[in-house]
Amino acid sequence: MEKNNEKKDEWKKKLTPEQYKIMRGGGTEIPFTGEHLKTKGKGMFTCAACGNALFSSDTKFESGTGWPSFSEVAKKGNVELRDDSAFGMKRIEVRCAKCKSHLGHVFDDGPGPAGKRYCINSVCLNFEKKK
Repeated sequence: MEKNNEKKDEWKKKLTPEQYKIMRGGGTEIPFTGEHLKTKGKGMFTCAACGNALFSSDTKFESGTGWPSFSEVAKKGNVELRDDSAFGMKRIEVRCAKCKSHLGHVFDDGPGPAGKRYCINSVCLNFEKKK
């Protein structure tokens, strides 16, 4: 994913080893272990790498999958979707539109009118509680 060693070194300084593996390498955290799986309260989930607003707490729901799940993005254009056929599966990858970090995947089995489930790695998120 990284094309330039200078940027790679910068990301390695900024992110934890687990965040780097997932956000810059396209990995996945172990299900049911993430800090934000059970995060409650009103606020905004932002990109842990760049602070981009990704998901409102109003769209978070319990999917039973082991990762934080959201029914829609905070603002159209804040995430990018890409085809992902890694590991012999056809999925849609979710990336932060600002810093291009891997966040997780989106599936068509969520609640609400759009029917989307944004399944996001917890380490990719920070939570800014509403004041």
